[in-house]
Amino acid sequence: MKVNLRACFWAQLPCLILWPVLSLAQSSNVGQNLADCKAGRMACDHSKLSSSQAAELDAVTLERNVSECRNGFKDCDHSKLTGPQAIALAVADHQRNVSECKDGMSSCDPSRLTQSEARESSVAARQRNLTDCKDGIGDCDRSKLTASETGEVNLARRQLNVSDCKNGAGLCDHSQLTSSETAEVGAAEHQRNAQNCENGWDECDHSKLTPSEASQTTAAEHRRNISQCKNGQETCDYSKLTPSEAKMLADAEQQRNYTACLQGHGYCDRSRLTPSEAKATPSETKP
Repeated sequence: MKVNLRACFWAQLPCLILWPVLSLAQSSNVGQNLADCKAGRMACDHSKLSSSQAAELDAVTLERNVSECRNGFKDCDHSKLTGPQAIALAVADHQRNVSECKDGMSSCDPSRLTQSEARESSVAARQRNLTDCKDGIGDCDRSKLTASETGEVNLARRQLNVSDCKNGAGLCDHSQLTSSETAEVGAAEHQRNAQNCENGWDECDHSKLTPSEASQTTAAEHRRNISQCKNGQETCDYSKLTPSEAKMLADAEQQRNYTACLQGHGYCDRSRLTPSEAKATPSETKP
């Protein structure tokens, strides 16, 4: 009898050991199936859902349907909306259409607007056209402008042209400038050229610089060259350095190399060390 009990115990032991693992795997599969169903994946098996999971899935599905209806997606099923949800959707749809009409979007349906909303949309369209004409962008229709609006547009476009000419950007038309505006633009162009030359930027014409501007540009170019040489940049031109500047850079490089050899990091060239520096530097220090 004892032998039979012992044999039965050992026979059931593997099941007892594997039971937690099997339970965990089953729980994981159930959770994954619910996640698949919520996400609308093909792997979803509705027959494996518990009653509580089915109810949870129904709630998620209804919420997703409301969202799709609100966003105007084709998967929206109006028949699944409750009374309050359908009313809220109708209000949201109407407000969206009003907004689209005011913004001049092609999705606007004017037939759904009330008289007051249609007037507001018309005013918005007129203002949008006026702004487009003033800024020289968008679909400007001058035929829709009043006489006063035409005057506003002409003034705005004139000011915009002057600004474009001064800034060297946009569509500058010098032929539309007055004599005083031409002088202002010329001064702005000269100043811009001087700044380009001094900063080493493109579109610099040295021939247009005054003697003082040419001197400032030369000084700025010299300072940039020294900086480039200090930083070891390939644009450095050592031939443009004065003897004192060349010595200063050589001394700085000698000190940098000596420090690198002393501390054992960075690039160290022992062949460039002076006898006293080589003596003070540990022989085992490697580059």
